[in-house]
Amino acid sequence: MSQNAHRRLKIVAGADPFGCALKDTLVSHLRSLDIEVEDLDTDNYYSVGEKIGRIVSLAADSPETEVRGLVACGTGVGVSIFANKFPGVYAAVCLTPSDAINARSINNCNVIAVAGMSTSPDTAIETLNNFLNTPFKSPCPASNSEPWPENIQTFLEGSLTVLPKIGTTPQPSLTSCSLCNVAAGRDFTPVEIIPGGSMKIVRDLPTSAIVRFTAGSIEPAHHHTHGHDILVMKGRKVVWNLTKSEKFELGVGDFLFTPAEDVHRVKYLEDTEFFIRWDGGWDIKLDEDLATAASDLEKEPY
Repeated sequence: MSQNAHRRLKIVAGADPFGCALKDTLVSHLRSLDIEVEDLDTDNYYSVGEKIGRIVSLAADSPETEVRGLVACGTGVGVSIFANKFPGVYAAVCLTPSDAINARSINNCNVIAVAGMSTSPDTAIETLNNFLNTPFKSPCPASNSEPWPENIQTFLEGSLTVLPKIGTTPQPSLTSCSLCNVAAGRDFTPVEIIPGGSMKIVRDLPTSAIVRFTAGSIEPAHHHTHGHDILVMKGRKVVWNLTKSEKFELGVGDFLFTPAEDVHRVKYLEDTEFFIRWDGGWDIKLDEDLATAASDLEKEPY
């Protein structure tokens, strides 16, 4: 969006079938002003927006030619959305002459999108003239046709460096698992009676929590007043239901329900994280100590 007044101006134009007639009128007007025009003719709205957006983007740093775009569809919206997918492209739908002045003054708009189904040729020509002749940061209807205050001018000038960076800064990665996202950034509280464990309660009554255990941790035999569901999101664990003499090895994506009062023991084979939901409030009642559990598990060929 360089403001080099010595560069010659070129307009790249295109439209879909709903904007074709208005585009043709505006192209004829541009040529009557002796402005260079590259007319891409007519295509569907997304192809037109893509083509013009790409051309304007690639030409943004040209030292000799300032390339702007003219796109038209039924409303102007579709073509502007697709043009704006490209770096350095600032397309705005301009339905009135005032829209064009505002878009150039505030946003340094370099692609004008017009509505073939609702804008008259005379209005469109006046709107296009304003797009051609309005400098960035100039007085406009949004400033009550007065010069922008110095602080606003400084802000607008700064936008020229901020806008091109939008979308290029790496964003914090989010796992596709919505349950993992619930846990992201939360503070976990240690499970004091079981070393290696920590949890974050995310809902009370019925209670839901995210729980983490480090590899090698052991949950001694215990039971809960309420049944509970677990869903493993990370790692691997083995659960022994001592009440029913059952054993379950669980990995990522595995689910297990343990009924109320069933005594169970757990061994964590890897760093593990899981979602747990009790049918009521959270509680835990130990049925053995950690040393006994560790001794028994030494004999268990898991």
